[in-house]
Amino acid sequence: MGRVIRGLDAEQRRAERREQLLDAALDLFAAQGYANTSIEQICTTAYVGTKSFYEVFESREDCYVALLKRTSERLEQGMMELAAANADRSEREVAPRLLAAFAHALVDDPRLARVTFGQAGGISSTVERQRRTNRRWAAGFLEQLWDRYDGPPDEADRRARRGVAIGLIGGLFDQISDWLLDANLRDENHLEDLIDDMTTFYITVRRGLVTDR
Repeated sequence: MGRVIRGLDAEQRRAERREQLLDAALDLFAAQGYANTSIEQICTTAYVGTKSFYEVFESREDCYVALLKRTSERLEQGMMELAAANADRSEREVAPRLLAAFAHALVDDPRLARVTFGQAGGISSTVERQRRTNRRWAAGFLEQLWDRYDGPPDEADRRARRGVAIGLIGGLFDQISDWLLDANLRDENHLEDLIDDMTTFYITVRRGLVTDR
């Protein structure tokens, strides 16, 4: 058994350093951009040595991907908990709540908004794959929700529904990206406008999907 320091074993200390590094990376990537942030800056901000950085991450890109994953994992957990808590409600009631939670989770913290939407595109194929993985999860989440209300489709309809879900998620993300260009993140009314637009878009797509069944 390894040494216990501050009540933490080696694996716990490694997990703690990882969180410190991700928190520092979030601050720096948001403030000065991915390209202008070095590993040394991340380590200095996190009060973690460079050697310890490489014990956790392979590269700056690996750190960025881990940050995107952490953001998506927290979002996914929150969305699943909200969906489960509202399992006995109608889609008309649940969808606006989910969309509001989705928007708040992504834009309430300006750092997350900048890192997720302002910078993630075009960094590398690895980062793009992670972004697409996140969107596929969100599309799958929608499909499960629709199965609850519409019943499971046949194989042909499943493929069509999958395409609609991917397109809907892409559209919702694009709405957020476009909104961020001019939004005042401290103005609650601006966020409510975004949520209204997202809800209208969702309803429009769903009506078309249900009509085609």
